[in-house]
Amino acid sequence: MDKIPENKELLFSVRGLWKKFPGPAGSGGIEALAGIDLDIFKGECLLIAGANGSGKTLFMRILAGLLEPSEGELLFVGKPIGECKKLLRQSVGLVFQDPDAQILGETVEEDIRFGPENLKFPKEEIESRLEETLSALGLSHKRDFAARRLSGGEKRRLAVAGVLAMGCETIIMDEPFANLDWPGVIQVLNIIQTLEQGGKTIIILTHELEKVLAFADRLLILAGGKIRDTGLPDAVLNRLDPAWGVRDPRKAYRNAGDCTWL
Repeated sequence: MDKIPENKELLFSVRGLWKKFPGPAGSGGIEALAGIDLDIFKGECLLIAGANGSGKTLFMRILAGLLEPSEGELLFVGKPIGECKKLLRQSVGLVFQDPDAQILGETVEEDIRFGPENLKFPKEEIESRLEETLSALGLSHKRDFAARRLSGGEKRRLAVAGVLAMGCETIIMDEPFANLDWPGVIQVLNIIQTLEQGGKTIIILTHELEKVLAFADRLLILAGGKIRDTGLPDAVLNRLDPAWGVRDPRKAYRNAGDCTWL
């Protein structure tokens, strides 16, 4: 595995993480994640690739504090995750595969307001965050629009707007291109580019590497609940094992840096 520069600030530190679910009697349970060791650094774009059932979404939920691991240590900014749930909640935002699952307001404006209001931010700050995120995500002209009538790409923009309004510096996106047409994919890629240029930490879980690999500082392959490889994208793809269920997208491109639909 390739080494990451030592001058980066550590955000997540994961050591010996396991997640097991009950199985048949005497089986010892089902190992959904097995022995995960990983450091995630502030400001990086980490791409986690794996086939369906590899454990990507489960790992995302554990990172975000939505699920407890069965074993192992998980630190966020140097603190056990159980001791900094409020900080984690304010710092890490999730964009689910199905954006409808996280629409909580009737209109675009109401949906963006929900998070800051729930966190009890001052009224003036909520107004400021609302205007900033509407503008940043290109949704100002949609502020009074029914949230559930947006296009797929617009709904993902709304989901990102909601987490940015809460002040989240880390964005986790689960299969962000699922069920999107070409314009929707372009909208999401523009969001990722904007977040990256703004210094946000981005964790993208996907099997559609050809659309977004060019943005990745690091590529991680997850298969069967285990990290199979991680490092610089081209280096990882050069070591790719077909058994991991991940396709090398470079056949239609010159290198990993060209793998984007933008």
